[in-house]
Amino acid sequence: MTTHPSPEPPSPDLPLSSSATAPADTVVEFLRALAAYDVDAALDLVADDLVYANVSLPTIYGRERLERIARPWLRPGRMGFNVHLNHVATEGDVVLTDRIDELNYGRFATRFWVYGRFVVGADGKIALWRDSFDWLDVTIGNLRGLAGLVSPSLNRRMPAD
Repeated sequence: MTTHPSPEPPSPDLPLSSSATAPADTVVEFLRALAAYDVDAALDLVADDLVYANVSLPTIYGRERLERIARPWLRPGRMGFNVHLNHVATEGDVVLTDRIDELNYGRFATRFWVYGRFVVGADGKIALWRDSFDWLDVTIGNLRGLAGLVSPSLNRRMPAD
């Protein structure tokens, strides 16, 4: 298993092609596109038959369904998304992310821990996006986000990249 980005040079046993890091690059690019409100760029990185399973919430099937949800909500003046990647690990076509997600609306921002598992197909597109999170952490993030409306120092801060 390799970690991306890695401060160490690649193993001499690995081929020199970028295929070892391409799945991680796709996932990071996808998350960054969502954070930049670039729904088109994000959708270009997912398969037509995408499965998005946000554990404990309804599963979304298909690129079109994701688009119908993301396009009206994810835009300036509506809802925003930000991400801080703590760790990204890749093994084959599977990419694991340990991250802090932020959902924001106006001055309100909630930040919480998310574990993501992505499977990138041979075509370089995300075929499976599975997120897990802790409802208690989301609740605390929401409460701190509300408190942050009164006093911003009470809200969690996004870690620096």
